[in-house]
Amino acid sequence: MAVVFFMLSFAAATYGGWQTINPDDLPMLALSGFIGIFIGDTALFAGLSRLGPRRNSILFSTNAPLAAVLGYFFLDEILSFDAIIGCALVTSGVILSIIFGKRRDQVHQWEEVHGSLIFGVGIGLLAGLCQAVGAILAKPALIAGADPIAVSAIRVGVGAFCLVVALLVPGQTMKAKTKMNLKLFGRVALSGFLGMGIGMSLLLFALARESTGIVMTLSSMMPVLVLPILWYLTRERPATGAAMGAVLCVIGTGLIFLT
Repeated sequence: MAVVFFMLSFAAATYGGWQTINPDDLPMLALSGFIGIFIGDTALFAGLSRLGPRRNSILFSTNAPLAAVLGYFFLDEILSFDAIIGCALVTSGVILSIIFGKRRDQVHQWEEVHGSLIFGVGIGLLAGLCQAVGAILAKPALIAGADPIAVSAIRVGVGAFCLVVALLVPGQTMKAKTKMNLKLFGRVALSGFLGMGIGMSLLLFALARESTGIVMTLSSMMPVLVLPILWYLTRERPATGAAMGAVLCVIGTGLIFLT
């Protein structure tokens, strides 16, 4: 997070993005970073370590219907009948993929569940909710003309600060279990650059121009994209339930997008 913060801060400074930030919007943007980045991303990675990338990605996709509902109540973004049906299909796809998403012959370590399945599912749903809430809190500033890269830098900076504070808490829960080296640092930096630097900035660019439900639904395509990637990396074909759940997510996404 700290690496990405400096990347985004430098990028915003090169073309005057910081001048677009209204000081009155800073509290909401900071809260967006605290909920969406610090809590949401911490829950996302905690769920990843417990459930693996397939289950975790599918759970995280619930941020789409959640964002659509929150946008309706807090941003007056009207949900059409098709959008409601789409949200229901996405949610059904998530449930289907979790319950029937693993074949009996899948033995790759990424398919293992570490710890309580119920707790892992709860963490994944929390990550999706925090992502949706963080987007809702940031959108008014984006609509007012705030630069998305500068907004992303603020949110990531708050998240990085909170994570550093969390590291100071006594105990082993937040302590690193692997010693940092140059190779690991490079992978972490690349992951942050792609996921937070590019991905989150593009998400905010879209939020400034389209309704929250549509944008978050498009971003929820991650479970669909991760299935063929995992198939290639693990050499294990996704289970029929996972494929059916992905199809429902795609159909639901299409219905929401076409509204």
